[in-house]
Amino acid sequence: MKRKLIIGERIMYVDALTPVNCIFAVKIKGVINPDVLRAALNKIQQKHPLLRMQIDDAQKNCPYFILDENIKEIPLRITSRDGEDDWLNESKTEWNKLFDGENEPLARIVWLKSEESSDFLWVLPHCICDGATIVTLMQEMLYLLDQPELKLTPYASFDSVKELLGPAFSASQSKIFKARMFSLLGKAFFYFKPTRRKVAAGNNYALHWSLDEQQTAELVSLSKVAETTVHATLCIAFMKAFQLVKGTKAHGKVICPVDIRQFIPEIKQDMMFAFAPIVELTIEKKAETDFWTMARMLKADLNTKVKALKVDEMLWMSEYFHPVVNKMVSFLKATDGTHDVTLSNMGRLRISENYQSFEVVNIHSPTVAFPWRNPNTLVVSTFKNKMDFTFMSNDTFLTEDEALRIKADAMNLIFEDLKQLSVA
Repeated sequence: MKRKLIIGERIMYVDALTPVNCIFAVKIKGVINPDVLRAALNKIQQKHPLLRMQIDDAQKNCPYFILDENIKEIPLRITSRDGEDDWLNESKTEWNKLFDGENEPLARIVWLKSEESSDFLWVLPHCICDGATIVTLMQEMLYLLDQPELKLTPYASFDSVKELLGPAFSASQSKIFKARMFSLLGKAFFYFKPTRRKVAAGNNYALHWSLDEQQTAELVSLSKVAETTVHATLCIAFMKAFQLVKGTKAHGKVICPVDIRQFIPEIKQDMMFAFAPIVELTIEKKAETDFWTMARMLKADLNTKVKALKVDEMLWMSEYFHPVVNKMVSFLKATDGTHDVTLSNMGRLRISENYQSFEVVNIHSPTVAFPWRNPNTLVVSTFKNKMDFTFMSNDTFLTEDEALRIKADAMNLIFEDLKQLSVA
């Protein structure tokens, strides 16, 4: 099998020399048999076609996924687990490692091992996975560690975007004309845009923190009382925090990825996929507008924009942009952008806590180090009724001190307003 990377995959691939890796970590308490783990990884690899492929970058402007009949097993690196932050340190190490070995699959596992506890890290290039993908892979691994006899059902990979489009979609002449016009406009747009980074790439970093059960419950409950959502509350809190720290340099805009599976039924919940449509949301800057009114307005705006998404048409039209994708990637590396942060809320993770021979103690929100000029990314997930955060950036764009102040201000804004709302 040979398949051209679609535009969403192509952007996250960047190029053969630039790693863009997603790392998803879990802490478990119990004893794991290495042979059982190896068998579990082999079953997972046989289920998912992308774990049996490599990327052929030799063809001009057009990398391909190639099925490798001689693909190796998913690599497993075992090292000692000495502290609670080892998973984050190992994640940072894995950010910078390419998947460029001969017959090497596009995934690897790091096992941080101690007598009673282990951290397992899934490491995958972003061009083959979104948040739902890495949750699925972790879920399958845990199930198979607990019940090795379980069977996974393989599925076939799609050969082109056309296979993902529902029967109701038709490429009319007007749509083809529109796609070609947008492609030409894209060429003109990127021709006049800077594609060279203004400053040298600096150091990537990640902040990690969690709310306890009580704080998480308060945030969820009072967001409902205020007739908004946790996601909208977080968006407002972090955009206001950016304003407090960055002043007039803050944009008052957040980018939110949306799970594509709710729009394209051909992509099942347990299938690997990488592309996520996005919506952009802005903050109400009027001084008289209070926090919770802003959150309600943002919730309504998000719902409206998500309903308006035409994802099948977006997927189809994006294929006309292959000639300018390298310019798009260069532009992302060079521009400050017009948003403060990309906020990905994974919600409650569909992963069980208790198994026959082990217990899942913690699941950490994924980390990723983007090569963009503006790499600000916040990922949120909830497990065991505790909300977990990772915030990633680069110190030439946003210093770590600024990021720490933004985190502190956002949390203070939330819980100070929560107190005021609860009193009212």
